[in-house]
Amino acid sequence: MRHRLPDKEIQACAIFGVMDRSGRRFSGELIIEAMKNMKVRGNGLGGGFAVYGVYPEYKDYYALHVMFQDGSRQAKAEVDDFLYDNFDVVHDEEIPTNPEADVVDPPLFWRYFVQPQKKGEEKKLSDDDYVVRKVMYINTCIEDAFVFSSGKDMGVFKGVGFPEDIADFFMLDELYEGYIWTAHSRFPTNTPGWWGGAHPFCILDWTVVHNGEISSYGTNRRFLEMYGYYCTLYTDTEVIAYAVDLLMRRQRLPIEIVAKIFAPPMWDQIDHMDEKRKKFYTTLRMVYAPLLLNGPFTVIIAHHGEMVGLTDRIRLRPITAGEKGDIIFMSSEEAAIRAVCPDLDRVWTPHGGEPIIGRLNSKREGETDEV
Repeated sequence: MRHRLPDKEIQACAIFGVMDRSGRRFSGELIIEAMKNMKVRGNGLGGGFAVYGVYPEYKDYYALHVMFQDGSRQAKAEVDDFLYDNFDVVHDEEIPTNPEADVVDPPLFWRYFVQPQKKGEEKKLSDDDYVVRKVMYINTCIEDAFVFSSGKDMGVFKGVGFPEDIADFFMLDELYEGYIWTAHSRFPTNTPGWWGGAHPFCILDWTVVHNGEISSYGTNRRFLEMYGYYCTLYTDTEVIAYAVDLLMRRQRLPIEIVAKIFAPPMWDQIDHMDEKRKKFYTTLRMVYAPLLLNGPFTVIIAHHGEMVGLTDRIRLRPITAGEKGDIIFMSSEEAAIRAVCPDLDRVWTPHGGEPIIGRLNSKREGETDEV
């Protein structure tokens, strides 16, 4: 007798983002409710949130969120020594958590508010590059310690559980407010469900939540290693966060160009373009070939002042956008948006590979024109 193998779920994971383009800060209650509406898309092996504008009292300092696997005090002692040797640590504390939350075996979570203390040749580095270098050192060289959030006036909160469980664990609706919130509910297919592998992924103030699979992960990872980025969190999405930092911060490319690096036109489309556009896209594909993202994906990318939604070229993963006044929403499902904002001013679905962009002080942002 032949046994039928169970079907593989290929369209799961839920992502959601909400931004008040006026800069008004609000609690996490709205996005938690939206994620509950998409609970069926996850399986409880990962949930998380990123919030911007969360630390106004320390807004000029890098906020390092660190997890210590199995509550390792030895790892914490090593991280403490390393940070106090390399930074001016103005404040550090255990991240408040709810011991009654429905989560299993959480790590020890600690946060440090720091300023770089550069010495010798490192004085030539920008503060951001210095922080990236030190984050990479901790994540690769100190066992059982992982920096999972490292930007200014923002923070990532994530772990193993459904999003509402993680929100309850970190008491997000009670303790924090921000003007951008993004969230993720995970349905891992090819990588393990563990606390560090939950989304969002972060470097400096860049965060990424992702639905899909990055089959180009090996090529992307090896290319990024040439620029000092090392993947340690066992999830393909990590490469996207580092690629965004490389392209948008270090190389100062706008998201409209970065979108065409991640999800460029097909070669047969380029063949039918006018000469100027053909030359542009051919050059882009040749120079940045190792950062093309193969596989089905939808991502929401955020940093201070901007939130972006993007799908793969043929839109194998869903995203819907909506607006209400100064609020812009991005979601795996329209139903989740309408669950928290039934009377939208407008709602739309972008073409594959075309970014949705929300920016501070921008009243109306939609699909971008082709570059």
